Amino acid sequence: MTPDATTARVVLTTTDSADEAERLSRVLVDARLAACVQIAGPVRSVFRWEGAVSVEEEWQLWLKTDLARVDDLSARLVAEHTYDVPEVLVLPVVGGHGPYLAWVTQETERSGVDP
Repeated sequence: MTPDATTARVVLTTTDSADEAERLSRVLVDARLAACVQIAGPVRSVFRWEGAVSVEEEWQLWLKTDLARVDDLSARLVAEHTYDVPEVLVLPVVGGHGPYLAWVTQETERSGVDP
């Protein structure tokens, strides 16, 4: 597969609890903004916030989507997120298993019946 052969994207975010990670995942999959979300955690995050270094336990979400849905997914993720400034990183997918990549696109296509 050539690097330009896929429009799949992975969006990363973190949240402060397993319950919140699952809630966000369900909202985004139900809205067809993500085909799949994998939740990993807990992970330890070290970051500077409001002038101090913090170390927090978080859950990381790996959201699989299509380029055509990235803007809508990002907007909904920020609107639904409990953090003031949530992490939203969009990573290109440069290749992969063709049927899986097609499934990601199919599952995130807009439809008149989707929320």
